[in-house]
Amino acid sequence: MQFILFIIILAVLILVHEGGHFVIGKKCGIGVEQFNIGFGPKIISRRHNGTEYNLRVLPFGGNCIFEGYDGEDDSDSPTSFINAPVWARFATVAAGPIMNFVLAFFLSLFVIGSVGYDPPVLADIIEGYPAEEAGLASGDEIIALNGHRISLYRDVSTYLFFHEGESVDVRYKRDGLFYDTRIDPRYDPEEGRYLLGILGGQRVKGNWIQTIRYSVSEVRYWIEITVKSLLQVFKGRVSKDDLTGPVGVAGVVGEVYEESKSEGFFVVWLNMLQLMILLSADLGVMNLLPFPALDGGRLVFMLIEAVTGKGVDRRVEAGFHFFGMCCLLLLMIFVMYNDITRIIGR
Repeated sequence: MQFILFIIILAVLILVHEGGHFVIGKKCGIGVEQFNIGFGPKIISRRHNGTEYNLRVLPFGGNCIFEGYDGEDDSDSPTSFINAPVWARFATVAAGPIMNFVLAFFLSLFVIGSVGYDPPVLADIIEGYPAEEAGLASGDEIIALNGHRISLYRDVSTYLFFHEGESVDVRYKRDGLFYDTRIDPRYDPEEGRYLLGILGGQRVKGNWIQTIRYSVSEVRYWIEITVKSLLQVFKGRVSKDDLTGPVGVAGVVGEVYEESKSEGFFVVWLNMLQLMILLSADLGVMNLLPFPALDGGRLVFMLIEAVTGKGVDRRVEAGFHFFGMCCLLLLMIFVMYNDITRIIGR
């Protein structure tokens, strides 16, 4: 069952991402040669209106192959990707990651509409900890930490995690009035981390306006988590064991399923949707990275063309993207090997 859930989640994410490229490309008059879900040999193949739709063996990705996508087509065909206006090409490439954010938003609407959101309101204060000494009390709403806007209670934990041990200027609201205080987190040896001594995170159901508002905050939260985690990688603060790929994600799906199946189908369904929100936002961010072969890398070349009025030589650009694809494949192999060895070693 876990494997089936993993395949369904992956298929939906890929379908939405590639579907974004496909629909906008078609709307811009760009010819689509292939629409692929998965890699490797074909399982099912159909041709319709000049496009070949393929379901392939390996479900770890997909692509939308446009006519002349990598500069291989030097014809004057009006439907060739390279002959489309730069704005049309930009919109077509950007549509994939944008659709992942849109999917995350609509999934958030369902989850938050079902179980509510977690406003940054304190449920309790732990006696003897810095928050009590600073004058915070249950019912206070955290507005900002060191000027960083707080929308969800999880934002508090996330901020403290990425700024471990730092003094925090807290802006909070009580009875409609705003207050400011400074708190120095205290290290708790039992927890193994710095704590303010606050408790919260209780979910609240709101009206449809609040559901929309907090659904936006939910997507923003996961985008921010992904970006901050990537920065930790670039700063060298993440080990290889912290990296995970499709195999690792499949393991997480299995763990979530096992932990929630005793609570019934609806809880399993909500937890899977919550996981899809995270993965969809993550996929959108990762694809926007300005790295060759990724959507973000292609967008960089298009921005150069839009600003200078002349694009980079297409063969040079194709070479960059080929190099990037080779690097990504090597990274994928490494991460997959790391996932497998970690699972075997348990």
